[in-house]
Amino acid sequence: MIDTEKKLTYNSARPEILLRDYGRNIQKMVAFVKTIEDRHQRSRYAYTLVEMMKQINPIMKESEEYNQKVWDDLFIIAGFDLDIDSPYPKPAKENIGRKPRLLEYSTNKIRIRHYGHNIEVLIEKAASLEDETEKENAVVSIARLMKSFHYIWNKETVDDSLVLNNIDILSRGKLKEITDRLKEGGLPQLNQRRSSGPGNNPGNSNGKHSGGGPRKNFSRNKPRK
Repeated sequence: MIDTEKKLTYNSARPEILLRDYGRNIQKMVAFVKTIEDRHQRSRYAYTLVEMMKQINPIMKESEEYNQKVWDDLFIIAGFDLDIDSPYPKPAKENIGRKPRLLEYSTNKIRIRHYGHNIEVLIEKAASLEDETEKENAVVSIARLMKSFHYIWNKETVDDSLVLNNIDILSRGKLKEITDRLKEGGLPQLNQRRSSGPGNNPGNSNGKHSGGGPRKNFSRNKPRK
């Protein structure tokens, strides 16, 4: 016969679950482990309980950090009142729930944002060079790099004078003598070396390929009737 006078226990009347990822049953087992008087036996039960906690999250990868996290969770569920032989030190209670330190944003003010801060660093380094030839070569290289940045964003060819004017702004006029000279003559083009091999001459019409032998006709023969 069913005892109709038996009281039902609702979750609202039960103790709060400290870590919901593991559920109430794990919390009850942790409470039971705390009641074991023998420290060695209590530690053995704790190891078994940790393995059960790992089974609850099987998708987690087996790693040193994850193992330590599960042991930390065991101490949290136990209210940091569990004297066992743990492979990891007991976590500090004051560190639980503490907000992480806010990251400090860079205070560098970028004058022309689509070039970025590194271009300003390069221009400053070029302005500090003492050798004039080396300084001019550095300005030319930086100008080409800035033109490539323009092409990434705009997909259009940018005029050299615009880039050189931007270098004047970013260098605060320290490279104006060089940029003025480059505005008049233009940025020097890159020298493209061509191989002098026998097969690299597009005007070669002597009927020979790069290997020096006669060209072979790879067209298919007509089928015989």
